[in-house]
Amino acid sequence: MIDRGPIDCWLSDMDGVLVHEGVPVPGAGDFIEALAASGKRFLVLTNNSIYTPRDLHFRLRAAGLHVPAESIYTSALATADFLKTQRPGGSAYVIGEAGLTTALHEIDYVLTDIDPDYVVLGETRSYSVGAITTAIRLVEAGARFIATNPDPTGPSPEGVLPATGAVAALITKATQVDPYFVGKPNPLMMRSALNKAGGHSETTAMIGDRMDTDVVAGVEAGLETFLVLTGVTEREQIDRFPFQPHHIFDSVADLIPLVAPDKS
Repeated sequence: MIDRGPIDCWLSDMDGVLVHEGVPVPGAGDFIEALAASGKRFLVLTNNSIYTPRDLHFRLRAAGLHVPAESIYTSALATADFLKTQRPGGSAYVIGEAGLTTALHEIDYVLTDIDPDYVVLGETRSYSVGAITTAIRLVEAGARFIATNPDPTGPSPEGVLPATGAVAALITKATQVDPYFVGKPNPLMMRSALNKAGGHSETTAMIGDRMDTDVVAGVEAGLETFLVLTGVTEREQIDRFPFQPHHIFDSVADLIPLVAPDKS
């Protein structure tokens, strides 16, 4: 049993917790303001590797949520941090958007289709059959296979879209090589986020809307877990999982009393 102290660091998922299809969850702005006023450490985590933290800061600000870019940690950044420890100054063939390519350039990686050390698969707005074919051939030739996150689908106003996990399955089917998924629910991303936030597992909380990524990642990293019901998980689904969150709330707005500064 972990001996927990008062929560002084909060990690929060983005989609389904703070925003839903680009629209702020009611009370999310007040929650972020309460965190800022409390002086507690705070980091927004997302498996979305399309955008850089600056991009996401701008998009959240346009929606009325004020989250500094330095308080946003993506699966693309986690992937770059992982590759930097594994093979500094390496090379990669990348399928992804600016969030991923920028993160790899910032660790001095060369992006190439000529004998790369890795094939790195991330989220993109449109997957190219030609790019996937190149990835398959490079993996068959010996490139190590990395994917930013295992999410099979992503949301859009028109309905679900195939995401990284689905495309990774296609490459695996063709090559018989499984990728290493860096993003949630891999505890590696949670530990990297803790290091970035300067938190400790005994005094850090994880807020999420998904049992299969956010909650299990928090549980495996030894964090206090909060499930909110503003995303994909319905209350009646919770007991079906072999792991459980420590707390269940209707919305992140209900957590404000837990983070508001003591005014006594």
